[in-house]
Amino acid sequence: MNKILGFSIMGMMALTACTNVETETAEQPWIVDRFDDIKVIRYEVPGFEDLTLQEKEYVYYLAEAAKCGRDILFDQNFKYNLAVRRTLESIYTASEVREGDEFKAFEKYLKKVWFANGIHHHYSNDKFKPEFTEAWFRDQLAAYINDENRQIEDDFLCQIIFDETLYASRLNQKEGVDVITESANNYYEGVNQAEVEAFYNGMAAADANNPEPISYGLNSKLVKENGKIVEKVWKVGGMYTEALEQIVYWLEKAAAVAAPAQKEVVEALIKYYKSGDLKDFDDYSVLWVKDTDCNVDFVNGFIENYGDPLGRKSSWESVVNFRDVEACKRTEIMAANAQWFEDNAPINPAYRKEEVKGVSAKVITVAMLGGDCYPATAIGINLPNADWIRKEHGSKSVTIDNITYAYDKAAQGNGFAEEFVLREEDRERAKKYGKLGDDLHTDLHECLGHGSGQLAPGTKGDELRTYSSTLEEARADLFALYYLGDEKLVEIGLIPTLDVAWSQYSDYIMNGYMTQLSRIELGKDVEESHMRNRKLIAEWCYEKGKADNVIELVKQDGKTYVVVNDFVKLRALFGELLREVQRIKSEGDYDACKELIETYAVKINPELHAEVIARNTALNIEPYGGFVNPEYELVTNEAGEVVDVKISYPANYVEQHLEYGKNYSFLPTLN
Repeated sequence: MNKILGFSIMGMMALTACTNVETETAEQPWIVDRFDDIKVIRYEVPGFEDLTLQEKEYVYYLAEAAKCGRDILFDQNFKYNLAVRRTLESIYTASEVREGDEFKAFEKYLKKVWFANGIHHHYSNDKFKPEFTEAWFRDQLAAYINDENRQIEDDFLCQIIFDETLYASRLNQKEGVDVITESANNYYEGVNQAEVEAFYNGMAAADANNPEPISYGLNSKLVKENGKIVEKVWKVGGMYTEALEQIVYWLEKAAAVAAPAQKEVVEALIKYYKSGDLKDFDDYSVLWVKDTDCNVDFVNGFIENYGDPLGRKSSWESVVNFRDVEACKRTEIMAANAQWFEDNAPINPAYRKEEVKGVSAKVITVAMLGGDCYPATAIGINLPNADWIRKEHGSKSVTIDNITYAYDKAAQGNGFAEEFVLREEDRERAKKYGKLGDDLHTDLHECLGHGSGQLAPGTKGDELRTYSSTLEEARADLFALYYLGDEKLVEIGLIPTLDVAWSQYSDYIMNGYMTQLSRIELGKDVEESHMRNRKLIAEWCYEKGKADNVIELVKQDGKTYVVVNDFVKLRALFGELLREVQRIKSEGDYDACKELIETYAVKINPELHAEVIARNTALNIEPYGGFVNPEYELVTNEAGEVVDVKISYPANYVEQHLEYGKNYSFLPTLN
């Protein structure tokens, strides 16, 4: 299964917070909280007031559905996440002493758990290390946790939180380990990697001749019961039913006010949630991708498989959005030229699509984030994931403009460019064209990159296993980078000059080779798929371009800088690597994929790593950002009829999560 919706998080290192906590309220109204390596940003929803009443009401119901799946993601990430979160929230709300270093450390830990939807970092996947002592925490348990609100036994809870070796990684993809038993996610229980692969390979073999193959395993937990391996399907009446019933309730409300085309889509999703049948999910996906005319749109379901080391199980997520009409003009131009881009891609012609079908692309305004898209989200979406649907029915791509705008506003004046960009000409180019380059890279990545190419006859699409996500993101990034430097973009009016591309090239290589390392704990390897993708591209191009000095590592005043010396030759390298990456995917060449990723994408130079962390820390820049959602309120008349929907923008991260925990938490503690 492709990692396509997978919100490809582009080079967002420049979009980071600045100054200090004491002054940011006045100077940085976009930033509502800062802790550890994280900043929390508010985003606005421009244009909501201009929607019709029917559209506003539709947004409201979809937004409620988006909030109801929050517990599902916590539980998917780790079996005991809900027990930990609920215990921490009970202590936090009941605590009478809210001062002192221990309490402040406890509060930070809770904020991190909310942000990551569990006790493992949302990017590195490593378990959080509490900065409060176990003795202090046991005192809090004794004071505030009793038989009525105790989630699990105290000793085991303390083991989960304080034993660094227990459940150490949510997602372990290291070469040579059993990635199932060594990963703490809740997609599997009592089974090992060999058993999982054999189970699903058997299903795939039975479905070998199906032109519309099912994405087996997408919506279930695989467990061993009484010595037999079985799937616990996530559906109404099955696993996660308590939350899914609430989601369906609000989807039914949404269907009642939806436009006719979208009513059919929503009802198809409801049918799937009730049946758990993946054929119903495919039917829904086909209807969803064909709906390109409606103003309001949404994603809701078990979509992305980044959290599963074998790339089968999908996390629950939701995004509610509507069209940004003015900004859509650039994506409409891309979609109209999709066949030209496919025909001229620098790949083996056998792996190009003869006919590009159903490519739709738009720029959206997000109205609500949920599940695996909250609090941290990405800036682009491309769906559906099934290759056969993409080939036969097309795909839908979006760029999320109000999220990138919020990032941009929160980043102003942070000193990042002055610290990491050596040449003034590169800084000036980025200042002038950086935002446009970022937006177009995302558009090309999502709109055309993920939807490009095709598999060779006989290739199923799951041959790359643990490396599939990294390779797919690299493929889409390389497509975007290659075409961003094409004169065709000037010709069709998307860019005024190739300086837009050169700005993006400089930023991308610097980020992939160096600055993104600030997100990783010193001594660790790169584990997250998007980060591996960027490192793969940057380091491969550096090595392959050495003879021509395409990319140069410059040492000045004891600092390392990554400088692109030849943009045209760098573009040629992007095309060369894209050809090989597409070949690997099309042919399902696991050995070549493994060698490529393990060689360029995983290991980090320890000296460079330490330097980047030190320089980034000195700037007081948090490498990760996430958001607080807006709030919506139905306005009714005396007859109980909806006459308006009001929107407001809360600015308190803690209060939002406590409110969600109180009003949108439906699952049992253990599932």
